[in-house]
Amino acid sequence: MHGSEFKDDAHSTPDEPDPRSKSWPRVLFSLALFGMLVGLMIGRLTAPEPRVLERVEIVAGGLDLWFNEEPKLHGEIVEGTVAVLFEAEGKSQKGQLTYDGKPVSWRIRKSDQGLLLSLVAARPLQARWAGESVEDRWRVQVRLHE
Repeated sequence: MHGSEFKDDAHSTPDEPDPRSKSWPRVLFSLALFGMLVGLMIGRLTAPEPRVLERVEIVAGGLDLWFNEEPKLHGEIVEGTVAVLFEAEGKSQKGQLTYDGKPVSWRIRKSDQGLLLSLVAARPLQARWAGESVEDRWRVQVRLHE
């Protein structure tokens, strides 16, 4: 009963060494990691391209907004202010246009849901918006009216 070496299955000796390989958990972990990386690559390849606001044009009576793909949009007229929310990415911008000889300020800013276009003037505004495909891009026309 002296020492801890392995002797004929005696009670005071340590358990028999594990015959299984110590690399089996490493193999399982490697396979799981490889599967996760392949899944991420496939997801990245099949993910849709983000919708991006490419440019804003000031035209007579409103704005033309150019996107790389059709964005989902929701617009409202609240107390004479026009607000249109686009599910897209882009940079914040602002400017002025004239409608019936009077200035109208517009601003595009980032929000939690996408880009928010707001048009404000000294008098209440009304607007219409419509989108159409033009040469593999998407144009949203925002037109002011009485």
